[in-house]
Amino acid sequence: MFIEDNNMENKQNFSDLNLKNWIIKQCHSIGLKNPTPIQTNCIPKILEGQNCIGAAKTGSGKTLAFALPIVQKLCEEPYGIYALILTPTRELAYQIADQFSIIGKAMNLKTCVVVGGMDMIEQGKQLSKNPHIVVATPGRLADHLESCKTFTLSKIKFLVLDEADRLLGGHFDGQIKTIFTALPKSRQNLFFSATITDTLNILKGTIGGKVFIFEDKSQVATVAGLQQQYLLCPKDVKDAYLVELLRVYRDNNEEGNVMIFTDTCKNCQVLSITLNEVGIENVALHAMIPQAQRLAALNKFKSNRVKILIATDVASRGLDIPTVQLVINHNVPKVSKEYIHRVGRTARAGRGGKAITLCTPYDIKLLQAIEELIKTKLTEHKLDDKEVGKIFTQVSVTRSEAYIKLEEGDFYEKKLINLRKKWILEGLDPDEEEQKLLRKKSSKKKKNKIVKRLQ
Repeated sequence: MFIEDNNMENKQNFSDLNLKNWIIKQCHSIGLKNPTPIQTNCIPKILEGQNCIGAAKTGSGKTLAFALPIVQKLCEEPYGIYALILTPTRELAYQIADQFSIIGKAMNLKTCVVVGGMDMIEQGKQLSKNPHIVVATPGRLADHLESCKTFTLSKIKFLVLDEADRLLGGHFDGQIKTIFTALPKSRQNLFFSATITDTLNILKGTIGGKVFIFEDKSQVATVAGLQQQYLLCPKDVKDAYLVELLRVYRDNNEEGNVMIFTDTCKNCQVLSITLNEVGIENVALHAMIPQAQRLAALNKFKSNRVKILIATDVASRGLDIPTVQLVINHNVPKVSKEYIHRVGRTARAGRGGKAITLCTPYDIKLLQAIEELIKTKLTEHKLDDKEVGKIFTQVSVTRSEAYIKLEEGDFYEKKLINLRKKWILEGLDPDEEEQKLLRKKSSKKKKNKIVKRLQ
């Protein structure tokens, strides 16, 4: 049975959504006064026990649309692992867990984050203590289910897939199958995403029971407070245009933080090195960096110690950092919907923001595809070409040196990057496999020292 309701009048406050007073007070304490449309539509249906598929623009409050009703239902019936939230990226998992902790502070809510790159034994200990909420990436949770017998998911009441289109897009199929076999059939399913895809449409007929579907039918896929522009530049001069764009932004005394998205891990690291060398301090975030360093980089950016974050699409989903004022696309995304997720890192929760996409003559068709998808024409952002010309040589030489530095580095050497890519494609945790390799090398060195002594 499908119940689609995309035109419900937006109610004015959280008390209209059948939420308890203590939860409403928690919302007010963190500055939330009025619910967003997805919260207005989905929260009452989830409290009624219905399965839910929700799709709305980035920054529209999807996390609280499922977190608030889950915490309220948990308070009525507190026991063991009550809800499992699956998400495609590690950073998003930590953010979701933080939001649950804030909302559930009054009832001493216990959360557990299960992601790759962190101590698996410690995670196993936390799971054995039966936390109320488990937030996980599919790969690491599947590993725990296959190797650890100290916890069970057979009694959970809620399964949430956040960024469901990405989780069900094929890359995680093996891990999702392992997880689903450990879950009870009598559970409430909540699937949320910024976009409804063919995969989610198929799910409408397979979830079973009452399914409430909310989809923001707005013709524009990005929020009204987002100013969207493109910067036309020659392919080989793109980095110089980026440096000039950041210089102008800084000289105009803009206080907001900047996120720069690029296509590959290698380009992300090279760009980060290049900008640091020309005096533009930044941190990098991509899949080839060990998890501890990824968290450290993100914390520096969130705490405003560093104003610029350069990232791959690993940071394009769900991250909510209020200080982000400008998003720069160093490349035009080949998949148009990824543009929506990237630029959704700014202009969130009613705030304003700007997105500028560097576009070469070869990218025009990609840019037009994005404009068609979002039903919005991007305006042109112009820079002084003469100023770009003054710094072109310096930036080009610095980028070449960055490539050399990358190739010669201990961790980011080409061989290890290729190994980490291979491990990711095989469904293995790259951080753990790297540690195994380092331990193996260390053991081999010790063995050689002993042999030499005996000789």
